[in-house]
Amino acid sequence: MYLPSHFRSDDLESALAEMRAHPLASLISVDETGLPFVSHLPLHVLPPHEGGALRLLGHCARANPHWKLLQAHPRALVSFLGPQAYQSPRIYPDLQRVPSWNYVAVQCTVQARLIEDADDKDRLLKCLIGDHEPAYAQQWRGLDAAFTQRMLAGIVGLELEVTAWQCKIKLNQHRPESHAAMRAGYEAGGESGQALAAWMDRLGMGRP
Repeated sequence: MYLPSHFRSDDLESALAEMRAHPLASLISVDETGLPFVSHLPLHVLPPHEGGALRLLGHCARANPHWKLLQAHPRALVSFLGPQAYQSPRIYPDLQRVPSWNYVAVQCTVQARLIEDADDKDRLLKCLIGDHEPAYAQQWRGLDAAFTQRMLAGIVGLELEVTAWQCKIKLNQHRPESHAAMRAGYEAGGESGQALAAWMDRLGMGRP
């Protein structure tokens, strides 16, 4: 992605935090026509362990042809979009300015491995359940075995090994004259704007 140096973050912990806070990612491959093929999937983030690679876990419906694309061409992109909000030109002390948009995004180059074993898929699902509704794990375990086997057969598990990543934090860092007004506007706005204001806090922006 386009990544000017003033918007680039090399802080892995910040990237991991955004990926976990906004787990619905766009998984992007190239299809046989040469066009991007995109699946929107919630992904579980496995942090690097003892020098190993960062990995992402997810699944798609067996009816979704994306897994066949990954089988043939395992290299793909994963894009996470974090908080995002409009930026008004009114934040500047002068009039010769234009509107813009601020956001946080993480992009990963991945190598995909398909997961077909039912027990492995069950473990993968428990990771996702643990992220979003841990109490559901008991209900899942209590379901009829024939039903759970049909559900597991209907999905293809995905393990995505991250081979490279980029984190973009676009918060007008290069325009300090705008920070105080931008921050005030975001703090008074909705959830996404408030999340951007929290990012400004982390970066030390907009405070006297």
